[in-house]
Amino acid sequence: MSRKPKKGYFVRGQFVAEGSELDLELKRELKGTDDMSKTDLKKYSDRLQALGESLLTLRADLMARLDLSEKLIDAVAMARKITNFEGRRRQMQFIGKLMRGIDEDTLKAVEAALEEQTKGSAEQTLSLHHAEHWRDQLVADDTALTRWLEHDPQADVQHLRALIRQARKDAQTTQAQERPGEAVRHGKAYREIFQVVRAQLSGDGSDAATEPEDGAP
Repeated sequence: MSRKPKKGYFVRGQFVAEGSELDLELKRELKGTDDMSKTDLKKYSDRLQALGESLLTLRADLMARLDLSEKLIDAVAMARKITNFEGRRRQMQFIGKLMRGIDEDTLKAVEAALEEQTKGSAEQTLSLHHAEHWRDQLVADDTALTRWLEHDPQADVQHLRALIRQARKDAQTTQAQERPGEAVRHGKAYREIFQVVRAQLSGDGSDAATEPEDGAP
């Protein structure tokens, strides 16, 4: 006689039998009651798993703000180092288990930190594009320098003009040596103009981004 299949549900590929210890534990951790639906339990478990995976990408300064246990912090650090698929899968399961011990306020703090990181990355990308646009305008158009001086009245005009002249000269040399299919290479002056512009747009030079040695888009 065939055995009657157990009733239950899957959470991240793991079968949870109804009435099992894990089922009851998940229900208690969700809202302190045993009367939660399977759908709610799955959503809650998926949320914990996703947050656990996202912790691997969170910046150190944002991670330091969170009230996380040393065991969880160490588990995340270990997961970052594991390259073996099976080993990483087991480590993520362990992180998921540890995540179930985090209270709701801390979970919301984790979500807020991840949102802050995403927002910051988007703003930095926009700022870089803004600096790139100004650099290209300065190199391409003489009138751009006049417009730039409205943003930066204290700029070292002579130095900036020298950089622009050198960047144009480098560009002409590069075009003459260019071969089909080769990546465009830019000289030092081109990159220095970017640094000057980026520092001014950032308000100070402390967080000015750098460009690859082979040039920028």
